[in-house]
Amino acid sequence: MLGLLAPIRGYALTGEQVFEPRLLALLPPYCKYTQIFRERMAGGNNAAEIERWTNLMGPTFIHMHHYCLGLMNTYRAAILAKTQQDRVHNLGNSILEFDYVIRNATPDFSLLPEILTRKGESLIRLDRGAEGVAELQNAINRSPDFWEPYAAMSDYYRDLGQVAKAREWAEKGLSAAPDSRALTRRVTALGGGGSKQKSASGSSRKPTASPN
Repeated sequence: MLGLLAPIRGYALTGEQVFEPRLLALLPPYCKYTQIFRERMAGGNNAAEIERWTNLMGPTFIHMHHYCLGLMNTYRAAILAKTQQDRVHNLGNSILEFDYVIRNATPDFSLLPEILTRKGESLIRLDRGAEGVAELQNAINRSPDFWEPYAAMSDYYRDLGQVAKAREWAEKGLSAAPDSRALTRRVTALGGGGSKQKSASGSSRKPTASPN
C-alpha cells in the first residue's frame, strides 16, 4: 500500500488541501470510487459502484486514483496556484501521477490515450514542448480517432505562432474525428476551410470507461 501512495508524499499540503472540494467537483465520476478518494468523497465506498468500475476498467482500476490525483494537480496549477513555483510544482506532480498509471496500466487500457494526452499537456505547460509533443503523438498512435491530442497539438503550435502548423493538426484531427466540434472550432478560428470529408466510421470517439 505504501508503494501505491508514494507520489502523494511530494505534496507540501494537508490532506484537506490535497482533496480541495472545488477540485474534486471537476473530476470524472469514477474517481470517487478509486482508492484514497472513496474515503474522502460522499458515497465513494459504494461496493456495487466500485465493482462496476473495476469490471469496466479491468485490473488498471486499482491504480486510477493516481490519474485522479494527477488531474487534481493540473486543476490546482491552473486554478489555485498563486505563484509560478506553485504552478510548476503541481504540474510536475501531475506528471509523476500520470506516469505511475502509464507504467502500471495494461497495454490495451482504453484510457491510456487520454492519460498520455494529459501528460503531454502538462509537459507543454512546463515549457517542455518536444517531450509534450512526443506524448501527444503517442496518444494519437494508440487511438487515431481520439480528438483531444490533435486539439492539444494544434493549440501548442498556435501558441508558438505557427498558425499553418496549428491548422494542419486541427485538420488532421478533424479528418480522423469528423464530429468533433472542438476541432471544427479550431479549424475555423485558424482560417481553415471547415470540416473534412467524414471517415467511414463517422465517429469522434473518445476513449472512455463509461457504461453508457
